This record gives sequence, structure tokens and C-alpha cells, in this order.
Amino acid sequence: MITPRTLSGFKDRLPKESYAKSKMLKRIVESFETFGFSPIETPHLEYAEILKKQGSEEIQKEMYHFLDHGGREVALRFDLTVPLARFISQYKNELGLPFKRYCIGNVFRGERAQKGRYREFTQCDFDFIGTQSIGSDAEIVQVIYQTLRHLGVERFTIALNHRKIFNGLMESLGAESQTIETLRILDKIDKIGRESVCEELQSKTTLKDADITMLLDFIAQKQEGSALEFLGKLESFSANAVFQQGISELRGLCKLLRSLLPQEFYQINLSIARGLGYYTGIIYETTLGDLPTLGSVCSGGRYDNLTQNFSSDSLSGVGASIGLDRLLAGLEELGLIKGGVNVANALLIPLHSLEYGYFAAQNLRNLGLKIEVYPEIVKPKKSFAYANAKGYKYVIVLGEEEEAQKTYTLKNMESGEQKNHLSLESLVECLRVVES
Repeated sequence: MITPRTLSGFKDRLPKESYAKSKMLKRIVESFETFGFSPIETPHLEYAEILKKQGSEEIQKEMYHFLDHGGREVALRFDLTVPLARFISQYKNELGLPFKRYCIGNVFRGERAQKGRYREFTQCDFDFIGTQSIGSDAEIVQVIYQTLRHLGVERFTIALNHRKIFNGLMESLGAESQTIETLRILDKIDKIGRESVCEELQSKTTLKDADITMLLDFIAQKQEGSALEFLGKLESFSANAVFQQGISELRGLCKLLRSLLPQEFYQINLSIARGLGYYTGIIYETTLGDLPTLGSVCSGGRYDNLTQNFSSDSLSGVGASIGLDRLLAGLEELGLIKGGVNVANALLIPLHSLEYGYFAAQNLRNLGLKIEVYPEIVKPKKSFAYANAKGYKYVIVLGEEEEAQKTYTLKNMESGEQKNHLSLESLVECLRVVES
């Protein structure tokens, strides 16, 4: 006999959790479409060379890749952004630019599994391709804000930074060739702490101790007051042109955001680095105020050169990704997502005629209700026990009398209250009030 088990880092979802995830996805899609983002789909499997060129060294170690039946080297996607670059390069003439898309799907990374994060997990990406307008960066922040508010989250922070600020510092140190590796290490600071990051920078880069200290002191600076005031203080830190460009673009974003969302929901955070090497401009990380240790639930940024491996056209893009599994775990912990074990409005229990029971259920479905039918004629005790086990608040009982009079009995399984001799219209009205 084979022991039923799941692979480490992968998981099954029972109906309660799956239903909660489904309801959450519906709200997320509503937010995306409110801003005019269109859905696309890309395969789980890509040619390995497409993914390997964009992933960092760490991502490449985590990538699932193998030879398929045709002897081709293929890999499971580790995110939804690199496949987007390939997609845009293939279909840009059909899509038209600028192009706004969202894509929801599973991605795979062979990393250490942790709370809310597995080796297979769902990402919800939304991207704005083909424009360098700061308005598109601002719109990404708006979507993050609206989506979390739509999900009932009241306390969260969208942290903002700009890759060119750090790139300019590295350039002024004469160490621009080590920028990606340094960023990758700095991206771990919240997980392993300053001392461990310092040791790793000393062992894996040629940066001098004084330069490492300067960089760590710089990213440790915290915004107090408005974002624009904080940026003003940073301007005098370096005369490097790239550094100043990063400050200027971040300033433009913050000016736009002032009239678009409350200032307490976003702030400059110089410590966020986004370890993926394709980011070139403004970057985002979003954390929940009541669960700071959960980590980022929505991250992203601007990438100006993502399509360079597929096309001579250097298309600019900006986007973000909601880590659905981590966010779901967080919202469940906060009591904002409650999944039921059923998706129907009520359980219909036929006590006399199975044929009439299914006929009545279909009439109710035709009127827009979701109805489950208990599939056997049994004693009420057994079918009521099933209703309780499934978490049904209401059951519709159809006995011989109800069938003869073409009426319905509606029972509240929580209070025990029962309404008899309901017409079809009255029953529908009762259940729709419950649904709303």
C-alpha cells in the first residue's frame, strides 16, 4: 500500500480554506479590473534559458528544472514577471502599448518552507507595460492600497525606495559591479540582522569595512514626518547623478500620492532592496501593521530592461505581486477571512420524494440561489446532522405535505426557528436577505 502524503513544502487545501481563498481572489480581481487591468495566462513551464537569465544566483539554486520527454531543458516558473517579458516580446503588436495586465497563478521555488510560504504558491501580479510615466508607478501603489482596503485591512504600510539611490551610492564607491550582490545581501537584513549582513558583505564583496558601515547606516535611516521632507534631507547625502535621479523620481511619485491616498499608508524605507536583479527604479514592499513578522504581502517595482533578452526594444514596465498564500494566512490570523465548509445558501432535504426534491432545487437555482440537495431519503436526524457538520445555517425541508401544497419549510439550524408553509417567492426572499 502507498502511504498518502504530500511533498515537503507543498500542501493540499480542504474546502474551508479553498473557499476562503476563492472569495479573496474575487475581491482582488475586482480591484485589478477597477483600474482597467486585463487578465492574461502564461504556462507553468518555460524553456529554462528564459528563466535562468533573469533569476539571481539564489533564485537559480531554488529553480525546479529538468529535461522533458523531448530532451529540452525546461523549468517551472519562479515568478510571473519573467514570463511576462517573454509574453510581451511575442505579442506586443497584437496587444498595443501601453498594456495593463494581471495574471494569477502558481509559481515554484525550492526554498525553505515557512508560515504562509510554500515551494508552490500563488501570486497575483499586476503590471503596467510600455510607459515610463510616474503616473503608472503611482497607480501601482493605488492598486495595492485599494486591494488591501477592499479585503478589510485597516493597518498596513507600503514601503517605497528607489534602486537608483543605492546604485548611485555604489557608483560613488567605485563598486557598481557588485551592486546586485550587495543588494541581495542587504535584502536579508530584516531576517538575519545587521551583524550577519555585515559579515556576509565582508566575505562576499570587496567593499571596505568603512563603506559597509556607511551603507548600513544609510539604509537604517527612518522617515519621520512626510515623505517629501525626508527626501529633502537625503538630497545632500550624495552629489552622484544617479543618486540624485533616484531622489527626484521618488519625489515625483510622493507628490502624486499626496492626493490619492492617506499619507499614513506609505513611507520611504531605504532598507528595502528587492533582491531580484531586474528592478531598475522605484520598488515597493507592503507589510501588515498588526502582523509585522509575517513579511511582505505585496512587493514589486519598476523594470526598464526586462525584455532586453527577447527584443532589441527596451520596454519599460512597473508592477507588483500579491503573495496570496502569505496574505491569506495573515488575514485569517486577523479574523478578516472566514471560510465556510459549503458554498451554497442552503441545504435542501427531501423527506418524501427525491425526484421532487431535485426539481425544487433546480427551480431555486434558476432564481439565482445556490442550493445543495441531500442525495438520499433518510430520517431527519441524519440529514440534519450532515447540515450541522457542513456548517449550514439554513435547511429547506420538503416532506409529503410541502410537496402536496407546493410550499417550503425553512429551518434555522442555529436558533431552531422554523418557518412553515412558505411560498417560493417568500423562501427566495428569506434566503437572499441572509446572503446579503
